Amino acid sequence: MRNYGLLELEPDAGLNVFVGRNAQGKSNLLEAISLLGTGKSFRTSRERDLIRDGLELAAVSGEAQVRAGHVRLGCTIASTPRGTRKTYSVNGRSVRYAKFLGSLRVVTFVPADLQLVNGPPALRRALLNAALSQEQPGYYHDLARYQKALAQKAALLRGPDVDEQLLAIYDETLTEAGTSIMLAREQFVRVLGESAARIHAQWTGGSEVLQIAYLPSVPFEVPAAQDVAAAFTARRRQLALQERTRQMSLVGPHRDELELLLDGRSLAAYGSQGQQRTAVLALKVAEYTVMQDRSGEAPLLLLDDVLSELDPLRAQAFLAGVGSFEQAFVTATHVPEGLPPARLYTIEDARVRVAA
Repeated sequence: MRNYGLLELEPDAGLNVFVGRNAQGKSNLLEAISLLGTGKSFRTSRERDLIRDGLELAAVSGEAQVRAGHVRLGCTIASTPRGTRKTYSVNGRSVRYAKFLGSLRVVTFVPADLQLVNGPPALRRALLNAALSQEQPGYYHDLARYQKALAQKAALLRGPDVDEQLLAIYDETLTEAGTSIMLAREQFVRVLGESAARIHAQWTGGSEVLQIAYLPSVPFEVPAAQDVAAAFTARRRQLALQERTRQMSLVGPHRDELELLLDGRSLAAYGSQGQQRTAVLALKVAEYTVMQDRSGEAPLLLLDDVLSELDPLRAQAFLAGVGSFEQAFVTATHVPEGLPPARLYTIEDARVRVAA
């Protein structure tokens, strides 16, 4: 996969640290591991990029002990004349993506995740979707239904004539699936925000207060299905004329937002780069903690180039916390100061060795 020809790795429980210069394969290794959990790359949507130059196939497989027992997972990407084809397997049996997802839960941090602070809302919604889809099969099903109906409604509104009966069916599906999505997000963000604030306070000594809030496209006072659905329907009717004019849906979870505040002010507008990085790390560790608490099973934690641009005190505080996790993978260009007990590896030219 990418610059790896063949690699077999048996990491330890706890903290595994991979050290090497840039462009040696550290990120590629974490990317391969993440495929066993999410089935997708955290770096690109062009799946052909994951196949090593000169080859037509890339494959990653792994074994893990999860709450349900021992599980064997596989993901294969093949380049064909018709495009790229991806297949999944669980315990040797070919499965659909929806069945594969959630077999092994994964939380990742990569430098691009800093855009969670000042990037478009779609990135923050993607974080919620990735976490909840791994945790709740029903959420992934509702999300797929919602996105399909959203595309169908847009196509209908762009057509020469609008079939009112068909439009009503799409709106009903959007309301039903969208209500479930928003309720799941509201509950998740509430506990995520509490956990992130607590973790952030531990790292900063309580000198800064991190707040995370869910801002649904359809405001609702009571997080109950009937109330949310009623608010969704009322808001959609208010914007019905605008939707026809703009030929798109203007209300629903595809327009939700996640607000990040530091000491009551916008983290994107007022936070320094170090503060933004610390906040995103707290958010990611909170994601791990919440997924573990709610499922009773610890995810894999994959942290790519996590320590750069953190001052020594914040870096050591972060490492101290990560060292207690069930299994974490961290990449770095040098051995971090204050590193807790860990399995240390070196990576050079896609060769991984246990450090002496």
